[in-house]
Amino acid sequence: MRKFFILILTLSFTIGIYAQKDKKATTILEELSKKTESYKTLEVEFLYMMDNDESDIHESYKGELLVEGDKYRLNVAGQLVISNGETIWTYIEDAEEVQINSIEEGEEVFTPTNLLDSYTENYKSKLIGEENRDGKNVQIIELIPYKKKNYSKVELIIDKDENHIISFSIFDNNNSIYTYLITKFIPDVPLNGNEFVFNSEDYQDVEIIDMR
Repeated sequence: MRKFFILILTLSFTIGIYAQKDKKATTILEELSKKTESYKTLEVEFLYMMDNDESDIHESYKGELLVEGDKYRLNVAGQLVISNGETIWTYIEDAEEVQINSIEEGEEVFTPTNLLDSYTENYKSKLIGEENRDGKNVQIIELIPYKKKNYSKVELIIDKDENHIISFSIFDNNNSIYTYLITKFIPDVPLNGNEFVFNSEDYQDVEIIDMR
């Protein structure tokens, strides 16, 4: 669950996953990636939705994300995940526990920085169309992975005028759709660094599981 949320969210805000097929889509994603990379920090609020009509499952959660380079603080669905780029703390509210893990060199950890390297040119991109939604001019881009994955495609909805993502949907192979709707997006928000370190004094009654 933790890596899934990190993968999806960091993909959302650091799109470097374009492929050299559809020239219009490539240009849009290049401009989006360039603009996003220029941000020193990000503060994002979002609505996460998971829908599977076959199983009649419909879930939604509000979430918050702070990002500075490889550091992030993610709070969603009863989990608080904090990383300072070297260590990851995962606080699971229902279990009343905190798991501590080190980020090993070469380990596949989904962060804003390495996604730009790991996912470049791994997808076939296509501009599906442009339309007006709720008074906004949007561009719809579909991404199909070249290699087999546990999802079949990704759909991006981009604000054409503001050049940032409005929503991001993943269609998995079990007919589930995971959607992240951005409700607040503030670049270059001032941060003091304490946001990316877990303060154990605030969680004295929880079990700490150090897996380093």
